[in-house]
Amino acid sequence: MATLYTKVKLYLEANSKTWDAEEDNIKLANEGSGDYIHTWSVDGLNKPSDSQLASYETAGNTEESNISVRTTRKAAYGNIGDQLDEIYKDIDGWKARIKKIKDDNPKG
Repeated sequence: MATLYTKVKLYLEANSKTWDAEEDNIKLANEGSGDYIHTWSVDGLNKPSDSQLASYETAGNTEESNISVRTTRKAAYGNIGDQLDEIYKDIDGWKARIKKIKDDNPKG
């Protein structure tokens, strides 16, 4: 299940806004009964309804899965300096290693 943060972020992006630009205008909270939007003061954009947020569930799940994949790939790729050295010494070996990392960690 996608987090409220991810669904709100996607809602903002679908309406030409970004979380980074609006983070001071939005506060999420959880007082024990689940996450909710505590504060919403985004200029020119109404607070999303529950049904609007629910419509981002599938996209949110994909986004969160892809974040996990990117994190895993980044760790497996290693340091960029080491990669450049590997490319210089053995570009075909580097290509094969990167392809295996991508094949082992596909995006959604």
